[in-house]
Amino acid sequence: MSMQRQLVFTEDQEALRTAVRDLLSDHVPWASVLARTESDSPYDLGLWGRLGDLGATGLLIPEAYGGAGGDARDLAVVCEQLGAFVAPVPFLGSAVLATAALVAVQSQPLAAELLGELARGELTAALAVPATTVPGVQLSTTVLAADGRLTGTVTPIVDLAAAQVAVVLALKDGEAGLYAVRLDADEAAVGAITPLDLTRPVGCLELGGAPARLIISGDPALAAVATALGTGAAMLAAEQVGIAQWSLETTVAYAKERQQFGRPIGSFQALKHRMAQVWRQVGLARAAAIAAADALATEIDPDEIATVVAVAASYCSETAVLAAEEMIQLHGGIGMTWEHPAHLYLGRAKADELILGAPDQHRSRLAELVNLPAT
Repeated sequence: MSMQRQLVFTEDQEALRTAVRDLLSDHVPWASVLARTESDSPYDLGLWGRLGDLGATGLLIPEAYGGAGGDARDLAVVCEQLGAFVAPVPFLGSAVLATAALVAVQSQPLAAELLGELARGELTAALAVPATTVPGVQLSTTVLAADGRLTGTVTPIVDLAAAQVAVVLALKDGEAGLYAVRLDADEAAVGAITPLDLTRPVGCLELGGAPARLIISGDPALAAVATALGTGAAMLAAEQVGIAQWSLETTVAYAKERQQFGRPIGSFQALKHRMAQVWRQVGLARAAAIAAADALATEIDPDEIATVVAVAASYCSETAVLAAEEMIQLHGGIGMTWEHPAHLYLGRAKADELILGAPDQHRSRLAELVNLPAT
């Protein structure tokens, strides 16, 4: 039986939202984000350290390993704000995907060791599973393990360029296992892929007999990756709400100032209707994203969690794209230029639409979960 969802954040979560928003307001002007996309340093590691000082990068990590001991609702608060600023930090790859996989098997000695390093800010990790993998599908891998070494290629991987360790799903004698690979090994080659979203690099990992340490094998390894993917999809939904909300607020502010025919363009009924439609969808998307985070934090029925996450992943993805597209259209000429941040948000929204499954894939998954024929 499904539980009643809690769709309002607590006072502590609102305080966390304010702290993260203030930090990002002070340290992530959009011009600096744009400058990083044109440099050899796409990630703001100074900001990453400050997020660590807030405890944000270790939110999912239990206190026993030095983390904040938070849950998915806390994590969603941070992800929404990171989306609102298109912050160039490896949060999705390290603090969400890799961390969630390790937390799922935290009783294993190597997982506990890595979680401690992540919590102390000594390590950044990436989950070496193709970024387009849809939560709930049967997992597969072409990476093979033998004699403590891994061979194979995984692509694309979110935030691989910022990682020191990759958590890799591999097969040994037909059995799945989760392995840790240090990326400074000569046999682990990290290649760059030109991304649609210039603020979030993706990469290709080529393992040519790279030394690896087994974290866990068998069904628990597959379950850990499945948990990480579901958590990632829910946190992407929260990020997409941040993208959509910023796009809406920016568009409304511009429509109040931009004059046409002697009047603010926001006074024209046709534009009011378009902004109202975005406002409506953003509100529904926020409810869906919070519900998904709440399900991860409180629900014990895996099918119920998967259902709520699929709804959020589908709806929030399309809402973010709509809001970013309308922002560009309603800003007119300036919205089409490199001198306005709109293109950064559209790039992030379109890329997020593909990470961990496109909207139609989530709807197909939802149809299976609620026993409806997929179309």
